[in-house]
Amino acid sequence: MFYPSIVELMSSVFSKIIAGELPGRFVYRDDSVVAFLTIEPFTPGHTLVVPVEEVDKWTDLSPELWAHLNAVAQKVGRAVMDVTGTERAAYMIAGFEVPHTHIHVFGANGMDEITAPPMPSLDDAAMDDLAARLAEALG
Repeated sequence: MFYPSIVELMSSVFSKIIAGELPGRFVYRDDSVVAFLTIEPFTPGHTLVVPVEEVDKWTDLSPELWAHLNAVAQKVGRAVMDVTGTERAAYMIAGFEVPHTHIHVFGANGMDEITAPPMPSLDDAAMDDLAARLAEALG
C-alpha cells in the first residue's frame, strides 16, 4: 500500500496564494496561469508568473502550459518595463525556494540587479500601487 509523504499532502505556498488562503497582489489571472508580486523583490515590480497547477519542476510542465506560462511572462515583462521605466525585463527560473514552478520577472538596467540580494521590502502602499499599475498595464 502506498502512503503519500507529508510533502505530497501539503499545498505549496503559491497554491495557497492562488486559492486565496494567503494574501497576494495579483496582476494577472486566467484559468491556468497567475502572476503576483513577490514579497522579496530584486527590484520594484518583481512579479512571479506561476501555473495554477502545482507542478514542482518546470521541466515537468506540459508543452502547452509551458508555452502559455512564457507568453504571460513576456506580457508581464513588457508591463514591468512600462511601469518601472527599466530598460529590460529580467527572466529567471531558479525553482528551489518553493516546490511549485515559477518564473521571476523584474525590471533591470544591468546584471548587478540580477545578482544583487533582494531589496528591502516596500511598504504596503507602494506594493499596492505597483500591483494596480501593473494590472492596468496588463489589461
